[in-house]
Amino acid sequence: MFTYALLSVIAVSLISLIGTFTLTVNEQTLKKFLIYFISFSAGALFGDAFIHLIPEAYGELGLNISVSLSILAGIASAFLIEKIICWRHCHMPITKNHVHRFAYMNLVGDAIHNLIDGLTIGASYLISVPTGIATTLAVFFHEVPQEISDFGVLIHGGFSRAKAIVYNFLTALTALLGVLLAFLLASSVKYITPYLIAFAAGNFIYIAGSDLIPELHKEDEVKKGIIQLAFFALGIGAMLLLLFYE
Repeated sequence: MFTYALLSVIAVSLISLIGTFTLTVNEQTLKKFLIYFISFSAGALFGDAFIHLIPEAYGELGLNISVSLSILAGIASAFLIEKIICWRHCHMPITKNHVHRFAYMNLVGDAIHNLIDGLTIGASYLISVPTGIATTLAVFFHEVPQEISDFGVLIHGGFSRAKAIVYNFLTALTALLGVLLAFLLASSVKYITPYLIAFAAGNFIYIAGSDLIPELHKEDEVKKGIIQLAFFALGIGAMLLLLFYE
């Protein structure tokens, strides 16, 4: 299980290098492509939370209020991380010698976010390999637009492109610590796995509902909205299909 989890977070961490790909893609083309990726990601995150993670947590603990509280803790932690990432106002101009504080805050928030991603993936593999794969896919599809966004924030904040790629990758490696923490907690604290799973579900619900869905509503063209809905359904469908392998 640990090997699978480790390989999964390494694969997810490599997504941070996607910034190099964006340098060669037209911005308008990238935006058109990403909106459908975000649709699929929202469906996958909701699907993983409600199809895999929450049923598993309640399955192990029954109708226990502590599961609900763990889900709410996951939502609250995601809210806190987003607050950390929020840009800080700075009056100094962006230059090569002055990187804005919000860029550093973005790195801190991203590192914490990736740590929780690793914790989530590790906890999912503690349930079963298919659940771990489902969670890895949900994280993967969310991380692509997220990492492109983070790369843009660092560039806007004053980092050179080379430094932005390197720092983005270094923050992605905190996911490895998350996996180690998940397995360490599971081996030392009895019955903690379902609580970790519920916590992870709360994170996914917040990210999908607070970050991704609002992005989709920025596009008000009916035809594109229907395509978004189709990709959203595909994301949920992908999570449903993985049930057959459990």
